[in-house]
Amino acid sequence: MTRIGFAYNQKPDRSTRLTTAAATEVGRPEQEPPSTRRDNESRISHHPGSDAADARGQAVAVLVDDVYAEWDSPETIDAVAAALSVFGDVIRLEATPEFPERLRSERPDIVFNIAEGLYGTNRESHVPAMCEFFDVPYSGSDPFTLALCLHKARTKEFLSVHGIPIARFALVESDSDLAAYLDGRMPAAPRPSADSPVFLKPVQEGSSKGITERNFVRSLDELEAQCRLLLETYAQPVIAETFLPGAEFTCGVLGNGAGAVMLPPVAINFDSLPAGALPIYGFEAKWVWDTPDQPLDIFECPARIDARLQKAIEDVVLRSYRVLGCRDWARIDVRLDAAGVPNIVEVNPLPGILPKPEDNSCLPKAARAAGLSYDELIQSCLRHAASRTGVKLDEGRGTRDGKPQRKRRPAPIPSSLVPRPSSVV
Repeated sequence: MTRIGFAYNQKPDRSTRLTTAAATEVGRPEQEPPSTRRDNESRISHHPGSDAADARGQAVAVLVDDVYAEWDSPETIDAVAAALSVFGDVIRLEATPEFPERLRSERPDIVFNIAEGLYGTNRESHVPAMCEFFDVPYSGSDPFTLALCLHKARTKEFLSVHGIPIARFALVESDSDLAAYLDGRMPAAPRPSADSPVFLKPVQEGSSKGITERNFVRSLDELEAQCRLLLETYAQPVIAETFLPGAEFTCGVLGNGAGAVMLPPVAINFDSLPAGALPIYGFEAKWVWDTPDQPLDIFECPARIDARLQKAIEDVVLRSYRVLGCRDWARIDVRLDAAGVPNIVEVNPLPGILPKPEDNSCLPKAARAAGLSYDELIQSCLRHAASRTGVKLDEGRGTRDGKPQRKRRPAPIPSSLVPRPSSVV
């Protein structure tokens, strides 16, 4: 029987989070616009640096407990464990300080990893690195790729070397860098203007942490004020990018090497945002305006685009996936420039996978459009990982959390998404 370790970080309940935030004054400020951890447990009504009224005229406060925003809810964790249980015994390995010893003692045949980590610039790499230390196969990308893709500027440098289109950008790491930017001593840095805005982001955050409308700057004065706020709030560098004015898409990928395939792209429908809102799928759109009572019709999947654009998007997405060394699955964000050329915005090799369709998690949404159920998406990722690492899965039987499960086989997966042999390791 296959023994599947399941590595994850579970969100603490709200009372614990508030106690932690109070004790630390302001927590570490969230993987990945667009669309990852959009469960109601994470939904809050305010965000750092947003003290102006939003596009609906609602006041937005200045502080937020978003420390655990990238972690998963019990509902998501249970859904993933249920999907994995058809392959064997699922051993829950929460990524706590006890994780290394539990991994060593349990020694599963393979680890299915969705753990985001908490501390440090390499936090998403912690579980894969420990798996490698103990020589335990695992799903998803390796520590290098996870660390690289978490750093938006390093990712763009890497993509640029390979000739993949990206927006012009500069990295502001300190007050002295900001002074050089403002004085024109960073010749490659984009200069904001009314006709050519610049967009700012914390360089190593996801789930729209630090992404608000105030990051859209049209002058050096606006850039200075917001950049200082982000540097202070998130205690990390800020990336300043030329704002891309075209349509935005998020694209799921499954597989490895030459066998990797792009799922149907998800288009971001900015017309669904409140009147006067900027065409940005950031914190306000994700956590303030999109509520259970007033849901935004923000996504279109499959995107209604012509074959030429579909091919152009697929080309840059799969090239990025391969040159960055992504494995098994990922979600990649793309935006068109003024000429209609797809540019890579961000690459997330540890994508959000909320189970409910109404949660609007984009990778499951794209999988459904490709004919995959939620369970089949999870199972497909594990199959790709098992094929890549030579682990044999015992399909159709097993236990979950020590309880025997009925023998059942995973539903067939569309032939285009079936794992193929690959040299990617």
